Amino acid sequence: MPRDFPALPGFYQALFLYFEPLSTVSPAFLAWFFPGPEWFHAQLIPADTPSEALDARTTMAIWQLGNCYMLLGLISSLVFRAIRDTLPNNPEAQERILGASMTALALADVTHIIASWVGLPENLRYSFGSWNSMTHGNITFVVFLLSMRLAWFAGIGRQTYYYGRAGLKNQKSA
Repeated sequence: MPRDFPALPGFYQALFLYFEPLSTVSPAFLAWFFPGPEWFHAQLIPADTPSEALDARTTMAIWQLGNCYMLLGLISSLVFRAIRDTLPNNPEAQERILGASMTALALADVTHIIASWVGLPENLRYSFGSWNSMTHGNITFVVFLLSMRLAWFAGIGRQTYYYGRAGLKNQKSA
């Protein structure tokens, strides 16, 4: 039975509580196990060259990147569920804590998009059709996630309990 989570309703709940954690945990397994670090490394920038053997430092960096993906997915999944389960009757507190997490994730989205974009060779930056699924995941999908976080902050498609309620914040400060 679905649990009440007023600060993260409907589409936002499906996206941020289920789909995003799954989509951030899965690259960890792709890097660690199958197809493995060589494939993951080769996919970072679209090219027609096959995967090559990696030196130990590069393999370690790819595995550590996989660990970062795993961490992001687990934090989103576990923290958001803890908020829902611990504060079921306090949507304002839910929203404040979610907002702190969403702020951190939005800032990470922006830096991830910039790093991925700047890291692409110039001839690929505007050649969206030449991008592979990894590039679209790192840029296109992250732009979508950032847009959805901003929509959440703006209160689009949901009732707000804390963000966008200036009178509430001022009353709490007094």
